[in-house]
Amino acid sequence: MRCVVVREHGGFDRLRLEERSVPSPGPGQVRVRVQAIGVNHLDTWVRRGVPGHTFPLPLIPGSDASGVIDALGPGVAGVKEGDAVVVLPGVSCGACEACQSGVDQLCRNYHILGESCDGTSAELVCVPVANIAPRPKGLGPNETASICLVFQTAWNMLVRRAELRAGETVLVHAGLSGVGSAAVQIANVLGAQVIATAGGPAKCAKVQALGAHHVIDYKAKDFAAEVRALTGKAGVQVVFEHVGGATFEGSLKCLARGGRLVTCGATTGGAVQLSLHAVFFKSLSILGSTMGSKGDLRGILRLFEQGRLRPVFDRALPMAQVGEAHRLLESREAMGKIALVP
Repeated sequence: MRCVVVREHGGFDRLRLEERSVPSPGPGQVRVRVQAIGVNHLDTWVRRGVPGHTFPLPLIPGSDASGVIDALGPGVAGVKEGDAVVVLPGVSCGACEACQSGVDQLCRNYHILGESCDGTSAELVCVPVANIAPRPKGLGPNETASICLVFQTAWNMLVRRAELRAGETVLVHAGLSGVGSAAVQIANVLGAQVIATAGGPAKCAKVQALGAHHVIDYKAKDFAAEVRALTGKAGVQVVFEHVGGATFEGSLKCLARGGRLVTCGATTGGAVQLSLHAVFFKSLSILGSTMGSKGDLRGILRLFEQGRLRPVFDRALPMAQVGEAHRLLESREAMGKIALVP
């Protein structure tokens, strides 16, 4: 089978297309014939490397995929060959207290496919049967491969960590990014007022079409000043932060008294300025979040089937053009998720 492999960190040329033996599913596993691979910013970090973090190279990147089951390992029940499925990106032990409490993302042995173990950028992948779910009715392979990682992350941030409630106002940064576009939609489902940022008129229009009540072009305006104007200087109850250094200080200024900032990443750098005076005088909460539970993700997939959420899909490219997919993400040219087709 063909697969994408990162053997050393660096530029787009470090994304190698290789041939490997067809994997056989082990006990409790299924083999999926992949029809579409979702590309995420996580894949670009795996390729480039992250200071202070060690990836187990060589590594097959990719956390999202959809396809069809084509083989069952020993002991697998409840699914059959030919089932159309989506791959759930978080792998855990299934036996510890965290897993059995429904917070498997806190398992000490938690792995994200394509980050700390081989992922989905291949023609065939073997995963635990716990890591597949039926493909939502009405969605094709490309759209389905654009869902799981970003919606799981955004749901955990807004619902579990920030506890966003109906009637509150949330600021979502980069509203057309993967997690940003998911957050705009989830906040709408929860009944919140959504202020989002995006870069340029075209992206702003697309974010507004997703349901944002106000969209700020961060390239043309100071987002913190705009938020203060839109809220009558009161601020927002929640800031959905994943940009990092370029926005963090302004994000804190946007919070109302008792507000909550929740963050899952730092695409512009993790070193930020933080005044503790602002934190305790305004009773602010700063919350970290990584991934989310498989149980929540299954509920999210039902919302897609009900038409209450929708994928934000840009284009599909052949798997051989994985370098171009990374370039589109890093240059912020993509107007939604990108899928690779094996």
